[in-house]
Amino acid sequence: MLYLRAAFPRERWTEPLPETAAFWLDMHAGFRAQQVQMAEAAARWRSGGLDPRGLHVALLPTLQAFLQHLDGHHRVESGHYFPHFRLIEPRIQTGLDLLDRDHDAIHAHLDALYHSAVAFHQAIAGQSADASDHAHRLTDVLDRAAPSLIRHLDDEEDIVIPLMVLKGDPTG
Repeated sequence: MLYLRAAFPRERWTEPLPETAAFWLDMHAGFRAQQVQMAEAAARWRSGGLDPRGLHVALLPTLQAFLQHLDGHHRVESGHYFPHFRLIEPRIQTGLDLLDRDHDAIHAHLDALYHSAVAFHQAIAGQSADASDHAHRLTDVLDRAAPSLIRHLDDEEDIVIPLMVLKGDPTG
């Protein structure tokens, strides 16, 4: 798949892009921004700048939106775009298989984040003494999920964006 990146490297992504490619990058930029926002909330919690309730307010709305949007985004990619990409460029089968496996691995992280967030929310709502323990667990899960997600976004873009530029919107 490196031939795609070589044909249209990231340095050229400032050129006008097809609408779907630009939208894809905007979606990914949103996920990265949410990831940064959540990491900053976790860092403030760890440094003592937030108590458990403050972490709840700072983290959970962003986490909820992140989980919903990323899950939906992956469903559209795997169920709609990737099958079209397979048809227009058979040489990327292996790369798309890898991206689909990444979606499965990331879904496991999303599931762990969801369950940790629910436990943390229930501890806060019930004014539980172990809310701090749940906050630690949630921020640890968040830290474990971040590297694979960011790597996946980069890998996916290196295949998808050049493909769309070189072959056009596969669904349009």
